[in-house]
Amino acid sequence: MGEFIVEADGGSRGNPGPAGYGAVVSDAATGETLAETAEYLGVATNNVAEYRGLLAGLRAAHALDPRATVHVRMDSKLVIEQMTGRWKIKHPDMKPLAAQAARVFPPERVTYEWIPRERNKHADRLANEAMDAGLRGEPWKASASTAEQAGGATGTSPAAGREEDTAEDTAAGAADADARAARAVATPSAGWAPADMGPPATFVLLRHGETPLTPQKRFSGSGGSDPSLSDTGREQAERVAALLARRGTVQAVVASPLARTRETAGIVAARLGLEVAVDEGLRETDFGAWEGLTFAEVRERHPDDLNAWLTSPDAEPTGGGESFAATAARVAAARDELVAAYAGRTVLLVTHVTPIKTLVRLALGAPPEALFRMELSAASLSAVAYYADGNASVRLFNDTSHLR
Repeated sequence: MGEFIVEADGGSRGNPGPAGYGAVVSDAATGETLAETAEYLGVATNNVAEYRGLLAGLRAAHALDPRATVHVRMDSKLVIEQMTGRWKIKHPDMKPLAAQAARVFPPERVTYEWIPRERNKHADRLANEAMDAGLRGEPWKASASTAEQAGGATGTSPAAGREEDTAEDTAAGAADADARAARAVATPSAGWAPADMGPPATFVLLRHGETPLTPQKRFSGSGGSDPSLSDTGREQAERVAALLARRGTVQAVVASPLARTRETAGIVAARLGLEVAVDEGLRETDFGAWEGLTFAEVRERHPDDLNAWLTSPDAEPTGGGESFAATAARVAAARDELVAAYAGRTVLLVTHVTPIKTLVRLALGAPPEALFRMELSAASLSAVAYYADGNASVRLFNDTSHLR
């Protein structure tokens, strides 16, 4: 496991004006330069360029060792204070960049330090080199001396750091994004949200009602028989609908595409007078060859695969199922889109055990193994609020009082 120093800077000649960033990754123990990256951004503000430098530096460190711990040094007080959660992020151009930076490494493995500009000369030089090259119509290239020192690991791909072509948005970076998101905590660790921030996007998380497989505790994911609700499950959905109708707070309903969630959502939405939207990102994990089996049956038939699955979020169920890492990446992407779409509103998400536990885990900043330490009953309600500055607050978990 590596220990890296990331020094990053960005600048704009005009603010906004011709802008660029630079970042350097060095070995924390030896000080050896391991990677440099820089890019001309076109017209941008100074603060956006600084965030782009941070993001590029973290990605360069992740490419060297995704398990590393990283200490970030920047001369931007704004970026340092916002990334540590002490200051909220108001500017719409910086919010997505900060969110992307927060997802590169788990927050517990990244620390931040403000340094004076004179101690950030390396990154500053790279940023100015990138701006100079861009104004000449040329791409930035790492110097030969640095490339030799870093063993050829310097430089950046033409797409790296571009807002319109980031690793999260391209097929080429999808696998890396999955690995990051599996361990991600996409919310800063700041405390209570300021009163002037406005209402959050609130997700009321409803696990679907019982199916015939639920009482038998069989694996039932997105790759199996796709069962409908049982009579008990439909009664549970009616009870949820009655509760939410009395409260009158839900403004929209979104469901997983599987039959049991769409049926549950339809019962609730009909009572609330709302339509049901379907989001593919909310589907349950694909459990591969384990679909329809009990835990004991899987233990008997696939003991090695089950042990691996219980100890690593990257392990897949037997037969090409979906790892928890892949599920977390999918759920995190769906969460981000839904938060943007329903800002300031309360939306009912009708989904499954793993997506709900994953949303709660990410909001709490808990490790992947926390999934095995949560109990989530059929037709239970949970709730998470997402604020404009990226903070999240878990407000309810596994409430079944409406079923009694």
